[in-house]
Amino acid sequence: MKKTLALLLILGAAFALTAQLTPAPPQSESILILGATAHLGTGSKIAGAAVGITGGKITLITSESNAKRGEWDRVIDAKGKHVYPGFIAPNSTLGLQEIGAVRATRDQYEVGTFKPNVRALIAFNTDSEITPTVRSNGVLMGQITPRGGVISGSSSVMHFDGWNWEDAVIRADDGIHLNWPRMYHIHSDGEKNTIAKRKTYDQQKREIEDFFGRAQAYGKTTPTETDVKMEAMQGLFDGSATLFVHAQDAKQISEAVHFKKAWGITNMAIVGGYDSHLVADLLRDNNVAVMVRRVHQVPRYEEDDVDLPFKLPKLLSDEGVTFCLENSGDMEQMGTRNLPFYAGTAKAYGLTYEQAVQSITLSPAKILGIDAMYGSLEIGKSATLFISDGDALDMMTNNVTTAFINGREIDLDNHQKELYRKYKAKYDAQKATKQ
Repeated sequence: MKKTLALLLILGAAFALTAQLTPAPPQSESILILGATAHLGTGSKIAGAAVGITGGKITLITSESNAKRGEWDRVIDAKGKHVYPGFIAPNSTLGLQEIGAVRATRDQYEVGTFKPNVRALIAFNTDSEITPTVRSNGVLMGQITPRGGVISGSSSVMHFDGWNWEDAVIRADDGIHLNWPRMYHIHSDGEKNTIAKRKTYDQQKREIEDFFGRAQAYGKTTPTETDVKMEAMQGLFDGSATLFVHAQDAKQISEAVHFKKAWGITNMAIVGGYDSHLVADLLRDNNVAVMVRRVHQVPRYEEDDVDLPFKLPKLLSDEGVTFCLENSGDMEQMGTRNLPFYAGTAKAYGLTYEQAVQSITLSPAKILGIDAMYGSLEIGKSATLFISDGDALDMMTNNVTTAFINGREIDLDNHQKELYRKYKAKYDAQKATKQ
């Protein structure tokens, strides 16, 4: 019976992957989007804007009064609508897991403790049935990230419309992911909680330092044999890759920043960062960014303000800390579609609207090192953007009608919309029969 159920699950997964949307062809005609409010991703907007796209790039961004319709092959009338840069999902396992109950579709974990050579890039599944549901809410790119171990491996930035990972890659191996060990644990005797330092912490930290020391020494020599783990670490020391440290507690974050200074690591970002507002000065002064874990969560500690997760982006903004929003946690693949609504919540709790947009566009683009071409509506950048009938940060009014990735107009249909049409037709027919 168990074998039969497992086989059915695998066959179901295989069937789900057969009916996929075809990637869009290259842009063949110049396009002008006219009349929409353009949210630039830079903290500014243009009401009644004209956005021109030619050859996959943004070639015009101005007021609609300065645009000439006759110069464009196609004009999209977007008056009353909104245009945004494509939203970016950092620290995501989208495309690495399809069905949690089927082991064969879980590719975010690899065996081992220190595995910087593990590349999420080559495991990325462009045929995921989840990805089209995410695109429908304007999330068009993501940092695809491995999980597990002390060093999980290297992430890569992908867009969500390609035949294979080679087509989809924007930036390969943008950084190495380090899970900083927990320093303390909470012991409860039923009446009170006590906090004690973990006995294994110092040993775990020494192991991390030893691994980094060997990697740094390897880069200063001319080895006779290639060590793939040591090779994968070299970008951290020459500044071509970012060290993403997964840490929540203030002590963890402080230790990570001091580690950055001790090892001469140029680029570092904290992933999670629940307590990051408590060490904001340290982060700002050392140019360490924060990827704020999903704001739709309850506080970690009883003594915390019940609204703290909602207000954290505003607290970091006020302190001048570079930050963006991310969505790791339970059911994170399908939950990626909620990323814009996290930004909407951050806006409701202190950010300006354009700051909220920036937190899922230009800010993650800068942290991921792709801001030269992505993350904002600027001339010369990739035409990776979308049009919404309403406010893209509001789940009640967001309705993405048109989207482009590198100037290619993508299909916004998905399996959920297909099921909606199917059962709407069914119940409409039943209603008509009864009448």
